[in-house]
Amino acid sequence: MRTSAQFRATTRSGARSGRRNVVVSVRATRPGDPVRVGFVVSKAVGNAVRRNRVKRRLRALAQSTVRRAPYGYDVVVRALPPAAAAPWPELAADWDGAWRTASSRAGVPAAEQDPAGREEPES
Repeated sequence: MRTSAQFRATTRSGARSGRRNVVVSVRATRPGDPVRVGFVVSKAVGNAVRRNRVKRRLRALAQSTVRRAPYGYDVVVRALPPAAAAPWPELAADWDGAWRTASSRAGVPAAEQDPAGREEPES
């Protein structure tokens, strides 16, 4: 996801679910369209090094989910300030919970909602 219009469409018309560390918005698109994922990590999360680390970790979580269902929806992941200090298992649990709720509300089929096992990315 690259343009503000794409982010805006997903956050305004998509299904949203939040946890302590992340807010996930999911919007169904045409079945053959590839998945687009965008990340919002504000300066409130920390300095550039912290923001990039959070973004890398969230990208790894989103990537494992998108591999299971590479078509038919857009996703915006907004990192909240506690994400900078969250341990990997907590961040992964928050992602999984927010993803499951938002994707089911958006109409992503249940088989595509199951998260894959994952390890923390290299820092």
